[in-house]
Amino acid sequence: MKKLLIVLLVLSVVLLVACGGGRESGEARVERIPLIYTHYQPGTADQPKQAAALAFQGYVERATNGVIQVQIYPNSELGDAPAVLQAMQAGTIQMTVVHDGPTSAFYPLMGMYSMPFLFETHAEAWTVFDSPFTERVGEAMRRDTGIRLLGFGDNGIRHMTNSRRPLVRLEDLRGLTMRIQPSPVYEAMMIALGANPTAISWTELPVALQQGVADGQDNGITNILAARLYETQRYTTMSGHVYGFHVYVIDDRFYSSLTASQQAAIRQGAELAKWVHRGMTSHQDNLAKSILQSHGVQVTELTPQELARWRAASQPAVVDWMNRTYGGTWVSELLAEVNKLR
Repeated sequence: MKKLLIVLLVLSVVLLVACGGGRESGEARVERIPLIYTHYQPGTADQPKQAAALAFQGYVERATNGVIQVQIYPNSELGDAPAVLQAMQAGTIQMTVVHDGPTSAFYPLMGMYSMPFLFETHAEAWTVFDSPFTERVGEAMRRDTGIRLLGFGDNGIRHMTNSRRPLVRLEDLRGLTMRIQPSPVYEAMMIALGANPTAISWTELPVALQQGVADGQDNGITNILAARLYETQRYTTMSGHVYGFHVYVIDDRFYSSLTASQQAAIRQGAELAKWVHRGMTSHQDNLAKSILQSHGVQVTELTPQELARWRAASQPAVVDWMNRTYGGTWVSELLAEVNKLR
């Protein structure tokens, strides 16, 4: 392939010179390959998704000598996640980073990674995200949807927030209307915990909370800060019920059209990006309590006994729903992957 590319490049130079069509400097024109890359966090370098996108852009453009030109569109500039995923299938957007709710709505099997109280540490989550098991899930998604999984980033450890009262005991959730991502997994979880779930997209969330459409929501500290949710959410309970994720995905037709070396640059760039993403998000996770308190939020930490009650109320119900919905052995295999780490 490399020899063929060299031959084609030489021929193009000869033809350009013969036709007088070369640049004034005599250099051959190199066809550029645009790669449209979008995400939903603000386009500032203190945001994990933007920092990761910049790392990807810099690596890929250097590794391909500028042939692939990465065009970053942050802050949902090209639409929300469902619209972007549809555009990728249509071939008008090449790459995106999508959080867990829209991912599982797009490809339901991905929802099993949002099982409540599945992981106990970042290391556990990342090990499973990078496992051969997850590679199999990604291959199934590519085959079924035409979207290729490049890796899992980190959407932060999710905690409960609300505007009405501290959540000290499981019973305190009863009667609260809690915003969820548009995801049947989150709906099943909130119902099991006794709350009233209402699906609201990320872009509409801040206004919905301001207007009282929902009393509360769940998110990681990175997203709470990015959308300034602490302005309406006076109470946070450090429930840590889900290790949120982002998937780095690319249009498989676009990826397959690239040379082997260009594909390698994409994979390596995504690997770099996901670790930038994970590092920044986990750093904020570890400081979540003090960060929230600095914004005037009242923070509650659950006792081990209470945490066990939340787990017992939610995980079995969600696992039962997943087994009925996904079929096969996917869920039991995922639980086995986690148990191997313990």
